[in-house]
Amino acid sequence: MGAQLRVYKRRIKSVTATKKITKAMEMISASRIVKAQRKVAASTPYATELTRAVTAVATGSNTKHPLTTEADNPTRAAVLLLTSDRGLAGGYSSNAIKTAAKLTERLRGEGKAVDTYIVGRKGVAYYSFREMAIADSWTGFTDNPSYADAKNIAAPLIEAIGKDTAEGGVDEIHIVFTEFVSMLTQTPVDDRLLPLSLSEAEAGEGAKAELLPLFEFEPSAEDVLDALLPRYVESRIYNALLQAAASEHASRRKAMKSATDNAGELINTYTRLANQARQAEITQEISEIVGGASALADATAGSDY
Repeated sequence: MGAQLRVYKRRIKSVTATKKITKAMEMISASRIVKAQRKVAASTPYATELTRAVTAVATGSNTKHPLTTEADNPTRAAVLLLTSDRGLAGGYSSNAIKTAAKLTERLRGEGKAVDTYIVGRKGVAYYSFREMAIADSWTGFTDNPSYADAKNIAAPLIEAIGKDTAEGGVDEIHIVFTEFVSMLTQTPVDDRLLPLSLSEAEAGEGAKAELLPLFEFEPSAEDVLDALLPRYVESRIYNALLQAAASEHASRRKAMKSATDNAGELINTYTRLANQARQAEITQEISEIVGGASALADATAGSDY
């Protein structure tokens, strides 16, 4: 076997092994998307109704609260960025990081200092490599987050919104995550969590949005908002984590399918090249045999003469 043919066969073997791995990862991600979608569907109604309840309390009273009242001159904002712990998911993490960078640039253009909180090893690695400040970070659960993870993330953010900016507090909380639109479409978005800015018309779902009910509060509306604040932030973060997890699995499935298809095309290319190399070797061997036979025949004829 010629040297060139051996090279092609080694490459075919290597690419075939890679194709098996990418195909397995594609199938695993495809199976996990369904579970992630179910979790998103289960968490969304709770987050929607809780937002509606908070809006009802806020619009039904004139209480000034960090949950609903914007600062007269906001000077500091927190940005929570959701990325993945693992790679091989196409542009999932990089697109979220770019969206966070645009948001940070816009906030700084408005004269606000920005504290960045990051979920996922990819985001942490990106910021650490560039020596960019990170207020806090969490890793190890991006592909399967729990409500306990959302509570851990929400705790320092809730503490920051309740402090004065001179003491390390913030006036606004923004979140950047990848919204799961469909199996083929995942869109990085930025959303402001606090202060809450929903109107009564936006609080309802669909065309039949109803006016929010009026309530009487005991002991006070402020106490109700204090109780709802952590629940609201936790539920919104949890829903964003689930959306991001579903988007991560969908992006990885799409990336692995593309890698599997490319590996198949590469195997076909190397197979054709190997066949051509083998045919060239056979042709050369036949030519050598024919040439040797002809030379032998000429030598025999000369000796007879």
